[in-house]
Amino acid sequence: MSVQRARVDIHNIDDDEGRQSVIEALHNITGVMDVTLVDAGSAAEVHYDDTKTSIHALTAAISMVDYVTQPYPVDAPQNSNT
Repeated sequence: MSVQRARVDIHNIDDDEGRQSVIEALHNITGVMDVTLVDAGSAAEVHYDDTKTSIHALTAAISMVDYVTQPYPVDAPQNSNT
């Protein structure tokens, strides 16, 4: 086991509910041992076992949280090809 520490940017998630979702998403990854918000909540510091997960899994989990926490645009453009 090799414990790594990574700092991942979450500055685009600006509410407490979104930040809590990030923490939960990261904790659900096998190999993640600890998650701490740093820099006034604009980043997360993650301790993980690099034999069980990778930085790519961490950033993928965060990008999915960001995707689901963003509101849908009211005036989304229509696809003219359908």
